[in-house]
Amino acid sequence: MEITASVVNEIPVLTLRGRLDGLAAPAVEEKVAALLATGPQRMVFDCSGIEYASSAGLRVFLATAKKLKTVGGRCGFASLTPPLREIFGVSGFLDVLEIHDNLESATA
Repeated sequence: MEITASVVNEIPVLTLRGRLDGLAAPAVEEKVAALLATGPQRMVFDCSGIEYASSAGLRVFLATAKKLKTVGGRCGFASLTPPLREIFGVSGFLDVLEIHDNLESATA
C-alpha cells in the first residue's frame, strides 16, 4: 500500500494506492492519527488507487469518520474505484459515509 499525504484547499488528503488489507491498515491508521493530531476539522481519502479493501481497511475508514464527527468535523471519500464502490455498497458505507465522485468536489 502506498500512502501519500497532501493538502488541497487547506484540507488534509490521504491518497491510497494498492490493497487496504490487514497488513496495510496499521500504516494507514498511523498516518490518520498523525494528521488528526494536527486538529483538522475535515479530511479526505483519495480512493482512486484502491484495488481492494478488507474489513480491516473498512474499519480504518469508519473509525476516522467517527473521530472527525465527534469533534464536529467531516471525512470525505473521493474517487472510489469500482471494486471499492462495490465493497462500500455491500457494507452499507455508501449510505453512511460522505462519498464524492472526485477529489475536487470532496475538497470544495
